[in-house]
Amino acid sequence: MEEPDGASRPAAEPTPPPASRSESPSISGRVEWLLVVALLAVPMAVVPGGDDAPTLVSLWGFVTLGGDGSGLGGYPVWAYFLDQPRPFATLPPSIRAWPLALGFHLLAAGSATSGVALGREDRRVTGGLLVLAAAATLWVAAGLGVRFGVGATAGWFAVLPASALVTLVLAVAAYGRDLRGIAVR
Repeated sequence: MEEPDGASRPAAEPTPPPASRSESPSISGRVEWLLVVALLAVPMAVVPGGDDAPTLVSLWGFVTLGGDGSGLGGYPVWAYFLDQPRPFATLPPSIRAWPLALGFHLLAAGSATSGVALGREDRRVTGGLLVLAAAATLWVAAGLGVRFGVGATAGWFAVLPASALVTLVLAVAAYGRDLRGIAVR
């Protein structure tokens, strides 16, 4: 195309075609949805019991595996918070992060569910919520580790942060491309 003064302007480069749905889906698939929902059952931390049975600290409460054949024991998280004689604000920061961890996991599951059920989801939101859920569950597990003696006396693996690791791996594997898109902009 020529400019009014007679100079020619370089032709605009063609725009690449939009990414196909299979390359960069805009909503979670059923497998991703199932994995995000399954995270609700992964324990936040596993506290080995030594001679006793290990305790699983889940988003929903404590589960003690009966090492002596006594079966399972449980203590739901809402009972834990309701039974506290201290106000919520005076609890250790890692315990106060527990409701955040639960909330981030539920919001991520809701986001992925809306993608599968309604076809409406922003995968960056789902992935970001999973990263926040991993951080919150890691905070809870680290706090438990401090209370259960992580360090020279108990070893570094006195508390295993299972949910934080699994959640972060899922966020990177399933939603990593979408999360990288946030960082690049």
